[in-house]
Amino acid sequence: MNNNEIFKKLRVALQLRDDQIVEIMQLVDFRMSKGEVGNFFRNDDHPKYMECGDQVLRNFLNGLVIHLRGTKDNPKNPTEVLKKNQAEAKSFSKSNPKTDKPKSDKPKTGSFKKNFNSKSSSTQKKEPVVQNVKFKNGKNKTNKN
Repeated sequence: MNNNEIFKKLRVALQLRDDQIVEIMQLVDFRMSKGEVGNFFRNDDHPKYMECGDQVLRNFLNGLVIHLRGTKDNPKNPTEVLKKNQAEAKSFSKSNPKTDKPKSDKPKTGSFKKNFNSKSSSTQKKEPVVQNVKFKNGKNKTNKN
């Protein structure tokens, strides 16, 4: 079992998103972008797959300890933190539903065909978004209409 598999299993078990993992890494002053973290969770044969080094996993585990237990000055109860993470994961999944819709048995009908022969609003003369602009930065420029 390599570091990537351990990292994946911890992510699933603790229900962590990539942005939460980045925040946990920042607790131990280890800067890493969300994209770099995502590369650890890709398939081995993916072109952007990245091997998770010992340093990355070590810093994540140290940050996870601080995230769950807190510091000596500000201790936390790990079970409360885990419950909070689970509640956030549920609310995140509810607010961002998957786009997979169950397919119906009804065939698609042609009721949504667009009529290309009629004049639409796109063929009408449009107002310019930007009015005449006067540049005052160096050389004199004249606006040509």
